[in-house]
Amino acid sequence: MNSPETKNNILVGINWLGLKTLYLREVQRFLKIIGQTILAPVITVLLFLAVFGIVFGSERNIAGLEYQFFLVPGLIMMATLQSAFANTSTSIIQQKIHDSILDLLVTPLNSIEIAISLIFGGVTRGVLVALSTTITLSLFVSIEIYNLWFIFIHLFASTILMSSIGMVTGIWAEKFDHVSTISNFVILPLSFLSGTFFPIERFPVIIEKLSYFNPFFYIMDGFRYGFTGVSQGSLSIGITVVLITNICVISYGIFLIHIGYKLRA
Repeated sequence: MNSPETKNNILVGINWLGLKTLYLREVQRFLKIIGQTILAPVITVLLFLAVFGIVFGSERNIAGLEYQFFLVPGLIMMATLQSAFANTSTSIIQQKIHDSILDLLVTPLNSIEIAISLIFGGVTRGVLVALSTTITLSLFVSIEIYNLWFIFIHLFASTILMSSIGMVTGIWAEKFDHVSTISNFVILPLSFLSGTFFPIERFPVIIEKLSYFNPFFYIMDGFRYGFTGVSQGSLSIGITVVLITNICVISYGIFLIHIGYKLRA
């Protein structure tokens, strides 16, 4: 049982040791199955490149770029988004199923510190997947960097957002089927309709207009701009939308942890 002095210290400052310990646990968890968590997304991306590259490889009018140069940033970001989401969502649902989630709640960590540890575990996995896919794709496609700053901003903003969404999903879900439902019917469609494979101007008018309300579109657009210097939307609006979405989702996730929603039962 924690002493009043320990609790007071946690309230007025950050429990760096506890935060680091939980973060490292999250990283070690996905590194134990690196073939599934890191290598599998790389193989999936290569398959997408092979299929779409062969079918549309000769097309030269995709947002003013050769198709493969338009496609590569989208594939990298798609794999990154899905990996960051999967890390936090599966981590929490596994602990709930194994009845070990209460062990996390009784640690000398407040809700903000727990959220930060979980989120940055997902960020680490997302960044590693991004680096792995980029290096692998560079063996087949010439990858050039137009603005490294935009790449970093959208890489970290996207992994933080998806880790946060994964955290909220894991808290809400009661079994893996619930996580799969969100992944297959929310995350995947939003990713595909964000301009991953084609410019949104090629979508039906209704879907094109709705895409401007999709945070994933701004993530994809800003990330692709960092590689190609070409964007489909307003970069400043995109950064603002992603920032606001991050704040909202993170705050909601921290609130759910604080009240123990579906965690203390």
